[in-house]
Amino acid sequence: MTNHGTSRDNSPPLIWLALAVYTAVMVSLVMLKSFYRIGYLWDPANQRRRGVSLQPLAELGGGTWFGPLFSYGGNVAFFVPFGVLVYVLLWNQRRWGERVRGERSRLIVVNTLIGMATSVAMEAAQYVFALGHTDIDDLLFNTLGAAVGAGFAALCGPRWHKVWVWLALAVGVVFAVLVGLGERLGDPDKVVDV
Repeated sequence: MTNHGTSRDNSPPLIWLALAVYTAVMVSLVMLKSFYRIGYLWDPANQRRRGVSLQPLAELGGGTWFGPLFSYGGNVAFFVPFGVLVYVLLWNQRRWGERVRGERSRLIVVNTLIGMATSVAMEAAQYVFALGHTDIDDLLFNTLGAAVGAGFAALCGPRWHKVWVWLALAVGVVFAVLVGLGERLGDPDKVVDV
């Protein structure tokens, strides 16, 4: 029996593991920066705070182009791998051989909603536990990133699913190494406050 491009040679437990690993990286970078350091990219002492910004695109009026580009673009890029992995998981969870008209579109919509729910949960937890600044723009651009990731995964097709899963696992290993190296990755004498 041929599967006509609906490859499911990925192990669902491996996909779940990759999604869990990348989600742990996301949670660590969004909410747990007060508990570890990678070089001197941030000061953990400055990460324990609570704030809310409900004005969409508020950074655009800030007078600099770099801040909004870094913030908005970073949020989109941050959630693209999440969107890819959720799409791969949803694709592989379908019943064997099931092909439905408009299936990719439905998977992208469901994926986008999962991305939005994940972002809402992270932003709410940031506020509740005073672990960062809760921002409507983060929600908007994280959701966009999940949608872009799902669209990208759909466009690339199932033959790339294994690649995305293994890349996510590699990201987790690299992140763990960076956290393990901590302050050894920087020179405190060259840190400039901005």
